[in-house]
Amino acid sequence: MSGAAQPDSVPSPGPHARRDISASAIAAGLVAVLVSFGGTAVLMVQAGHAAGLNAAQIGSWIGSLSLVLGAGGAAYSLRTGLPVVMAWSTPGAALLVTALAGVPFNEAVGAFVLAAALTLACGLFGWIDPILRRIPGEIAAAMLAGVLLNFGMGVFTSLGKQPALVLAMCAAYLLCRRWAPRYAVLVVMGVAVAVAAAQGLIQTDQLNLHLTEFVWTTPVFSAQAAISLGIPLFVVAMASQNLPGLAILQASGYRPPASRLVAATGVLGLLAAPFGAHSVTLGAISAAICTGPEAHPDPSKRYIAAATYGLSYFALSIVAGAVAVFFQALPAALLAALAGLALLGTIMGGMATAMANPARREAALITLLATASGFSFWGIGSAFWGLVAGLLAHTLFEYKQRKPAV
Repeated sequence: MSGAAQPDSVPSPGPHARRDISASAIAAGLVAVLVSFGGTAVLMVQAGHAAGLNAAQIGSWIGSLSLVLGAGGAAYSLRTGLPVVMAWSTPGAALLVTALAGVPFNEAVGAFVLAAALTLACGLFGWIDPILRRIPGEIAAAMLAGVLLNFGMGVFTSLGKQPALVLAMCAAYLLCRRWAPRYAVLVVMGVAVAVAAAQGLIQTDQLNLHLTEFVWTTPVFSAQAAISLGIPLFVVAMASQNLPGLAILQASGYRPPASRLVAATGVLGLLAAPFGAHSVTLGAISAAICTGPEAHPDPSKRYIAAATYGLSYFALSIVAGAVAVFFQALPAALLAALAGLALLGTIMGGMATAMANPARREAALITLLATASGFSFWGIGSAFWGLVAGLLAHTLFEYKQRKPAV
């Protein structure tokens, strides 16, 4: 796979962070923050309003998540040299926009604790590693390409919304890819902010900078909240975030300790839940940005992108509520085009690996198409169902090719 790491190319403990720092890796980490925070923070604000939470409680929700996932991901990446990106559950936040209405928030927090405990149990009992080992590399790469395909197309769909802004970003990207490829994403980000500000597209009049107030809510456990919130949050986080996030790491050539990482997200979720955090998971889209060739040509140095991402979230936790308002002020076309351009190399690498083996090409294509379709079933997104469809096709095709015993 283009840009993929080999298992022995990732350093074990004690990577030399100062030596490995690069502008491209830092830019990739910042872009991942822009893309992940800009989309999900708005959903959490909406869910908080639907639940009748005040500004302090919403800020505590976003701030506690930012604090634990940022500190946890950065610490793990710097200690091991593996680009581990932790995130909040975007599908989970979307679920809460409607599901939180009418549920007392202390019972909702009890459901958050239950979801985190179930995640921790999955990791401690080692249920994740066997699942990941059974996913062929071609299927994982096809799922990666399918997840990211709509982001790549978003560059062109956003042209109709802000043509001058997006064309300026595309021009900056192409010129940098020709003469300074390592700095392409960094330059595009600078051009995007400059053009958007010059056109008056960034509305800062509603900004109110204030520090995050971490509000403790004592969990109350109820069967109704467990069934309507806790179990669905656990299933959605595992199927739509953790498994795809691990598969993206695998598709990029890394060999993550899957069960250990999932257990870590469960522990962090338990710590943050009483402050309103609904779910800590492994990143998927943000991980693809940090582990792709745009972050660094050398896969063993891409952990700097993940560490930058984590440290940025740690810093954002201090003013989480105000930052959420700021991201609402950015043009949607800017975020869409920036994400698409940053992910082009990863999409190309994923598609190349998915189609490299003729014997598994059809199963990989089914995975890619099902994942890119964007459909959901039982509240679980297409990334999971794309994996299921691809694995079923792969199993069937492999079974047909086996020669009967003589």
